[in-house]
Amino acid sequence: MELPGALQLGELAAAFAAVPVFPLFDTAYFIVSVLYLKYEPGAVEMSRRSPFASWLCAMLHCFGSYILADLLLGESPIHYFSNNSSVILATAVWYLMFFCPMNLFYKCVSFLPVKLIFVAMKEVVRVRKIAAGVHHAHHQYHHGWFIMLATGWVKGSGVALMSNFEQLLRGVWKPETNEILHMSFPTKASLYGTVLFTLQQTHWLPVSEANLIFFFTMFMIVCKVFMTATHSHASPFAPVEGFICPVFFGSVSSGHTSHHNQHGPSHEASYQPHPPVKSKEELNEGTRKRKAKKAE
Repeated sequence: MELPGALQLGELAAAFAAVPVFPLFDTAYFIVSVLYLKYEPGAVEMSRRSPFASWLCAMLHCFGSYILADLLLGESPIHYFSNNSSVILATAVWYLMFFCPMNLFYKCVSFLPVKLIFVAMKEVVRVRKIAAGVHHAHHQYHHGWFIMLATGWVKGSGVALMSNFEQLLRGVWKPETNEILHMSFPTKASLYGTVLFTLQQTHWLPVSEANLIFFFTMFMIVCKVFMTATHSHASPFAPVEGFICPVFFGSVSSGHTSHHNQHGPSHEASYQPHPPVKSKEELNEGTRKRKAKKAE
């Protein structure tokens, strides 16, 4: 019974990996990407004030991962824009999202049950892009593990990694929101997924690519749908990271506290601050006041 079940699961994974993402899944990917753009403060006003800038931001949200991956691999960053069907489809989604009469398109796709379906479909595209990025980098750099990791990572989370540049197009500069400093769940998941696909591509992980795509896609769908439905920003990796990171990288709070505990009291006891030295102007002012007092 176990062998037929395994064969059926393998066939299911192979069939799932062979499903084309264009146009159905790509449309869902564009809808969710542009929907998140519309959530940004001032995005609607910008679309009225400068439609071209709004369109550029939408294209970065839809194709930012391809642009970064092409830059890493030494290809033209506008190479993907030769795919006219995808660009036209993304442009149509952008126009309907911002300029549809009575905002009907936005109201339909932002309705939570419909939105959850699109979010799940977007994760299908994300995992396919990670796998394709690692495979592409492996084809060009057969033993370049770090190149595979970098390419797969930007393929899965390129939009978030380009967020500061996209903000500049909207006239916003928030360097403190750098995705490298504050990784969101999709960025972290793309990084961890890239590690798995790199290990699989280099034959260190004894799993077929179709099975890895299937299981990692299911994981991403469950996590993202749950987080979207509950409006949660908590990462499912947080418990594991909270246990592992202090062991390997130390604790910021404990190190900072111990530093003060070790050196703070001794410095406070031994160091007596000197009175501030008066400037020449202050001395002259004091002399004038004394002379005036004597005259009185």
